[in-house]
Amino acid sequence: MAGQVEIYDVTLRDGAQGEGVNFSLEDKLRLSQALDDLGVHYIEGGWPGSNPKDVEYFAAMRKTVLDHAILTAFGSTRRAGNPADRDGNLNKIAAARPGAATIFGKTWDLHVHDALRVTLDENLDMIESSIRYLRDRVGRVFFDAEHFFDGYRENPGYALKCLEAALSGGAERVILCDTNGGRMVHETTGTIDAVRRTFPDARLGIHCHNDSGLAVANSVEAVMHGAELVQGCINGFGERTGNADLCSIIPILELKAGRRTVGRQNLEKLTNISRFAYELANLSRRDFQPFVGASAFAHKGGTHVSAMARNTRSYEAVEPESVGNTRRILISELAGRASVLARYPELAAHPDKMNPLLEEIMRRENDGFAYENADASFEMLLKRFLGRFEPSFELLGFRAATEERDGGSISEASVKVRIGDIDLHTVSEGLHGPVGALDLALRKALNHVFPFFDAIRLIDFRVHIVNAQAGTNAKVRVVIQSQEGDDAWGTVGVSENILNASCQALVDSFQYLVMRHGGKSAANFRRRLHQV
Repeated sequence: MAGQVEIYDVTLRDGAQGEGVNFSLEDKLRLSQALDDLGVHYIEGGWPGSNPKDVEYFAAMRKTVLDHAILTAFGSTRRAGNPADRDGNLNKIAAARPGAATIFGKTWDLHVHDALRVTLDENLDMIESSIRYLRDRVGRVFFDAEHFFDGYRENPGYALKCLEAALSGGAERVILCDTNGGRMVHETTGTIDAVRRTFPDARLGIHCHNDSGLAVANSVEAVMHGAELVQGCINGFGERTGNADLCSIIPILELKAGRRTVGRQNLEKLTNISRFAYELANLSRRDFQPFVGASAFAHKGGTHVSAMARNTRSYEAVEPESVGNTRRILISELAGRASVLARYPELAAHPDKMNPLLEEIMRRENDGFAYENADASFEMLLKRFLGRFEPSFELLGFRAATEERDGGSISEASVKVRIGDIDLHTVSEGLHGPVGALDLALRKALNHVFPFFDAIRLIDFRVHIVNAQAGTNAKVRVVIQSQEGDDAWGTVGVSENILNASCQALVDSFQYLVMRHGGKSAANFRRRLHQV
């Protein structure tokens, strides 16, 4: 290991400025615990001088013991013409009693003239006096050199004077910020080298935004050029296009650059905290996100899977388990024998089934089916080919209608289901559309026999247009994700009728649930039915 790199998380403050991100107080408290468990060194909890929620957050966190992280409060330098001891922002930071404080100040003369509208010398004093004041009251103070790379490019002498003022005021660390996210990597590293030559003893950090898609690269290269601290957000949350993504930076530094961040054991928690942050932020996950995305270790092409079967290093940069993720073998029209065997090795004992199965996959995908996110539907297709699948029930037909009532809408669905030699006919109403009513009607029928349908929950419902050129006559593909306990599975249906496609996916999901409860044959269920 070449050395320790401190991870400074800004998800709760900078990340919360991202479009669509809105953490409640409880969300912030829960995410703080998760970040501490991950092993980050600093958690920037918010700006106590900007809103009541952050004041409440720091008050609540005083009752919380963090095992690893130091809780940090964020704020600006004092206002122009306002002494530090009378500055409300600085005093609210001190009153929050954080473990450290981070103050941002202007280092680009354009901002000093046009945003602050003060003299260059006054800005220098604002930086130094603010840090000195908080240093005496909080103890540890960091300086975020806002817009530093832009400022250095246009007026390097003044940008360096701003750092000198911060260090004179007692800043423990100086964080160089690419606030506009516009710097190329060679510009970033060249500027950091110049700062190190000017202030050889200063402890430097890096803070990059992702407006040019270079935040991760700039952050990693900054470390290679001497930065000891990296600021960023889980999943790259943040204003505009976001901040540097810690879910990429941490594994790159740990697994590729030989630097210690949160430690290899904690690195295995990365995928879980990524998903947890998406859930709290109420945002959809990015499947193609490096390291932690659902597709990060997904293999689809037959050639790739064949090579993976021989050596996983052939198409993977790191082991998925190292970041808490899992390898997935996708089934599609591109799948060859290797893909199917890698996913279902029991097929090796049935070589005569392989070609017909591959032909069926291709035929179905040509009709609009896709099994990449419908593992349960594919498993039942496979078991049908092997003669190992006995449907637990049969959907004989359904009806669904929606009508307006008193300014609102209500849907009604009826289904006819056959279980063994018994036909059941049920009707249900729903307030959330005809698919929801169909779901309720199916459950109502099946609950007569199967004792576990109340435990299943639909967690995702997606509709895809298969052949958009057909307009309103186009086929649609419906993919449903279902969950029981901690286990989730996907099913698919395709039709020109969206209700028909939805019903196919629902039926597959319910059939799969019965299959999951193994050992309970259709005959057992028929006996139960006759007892009802």
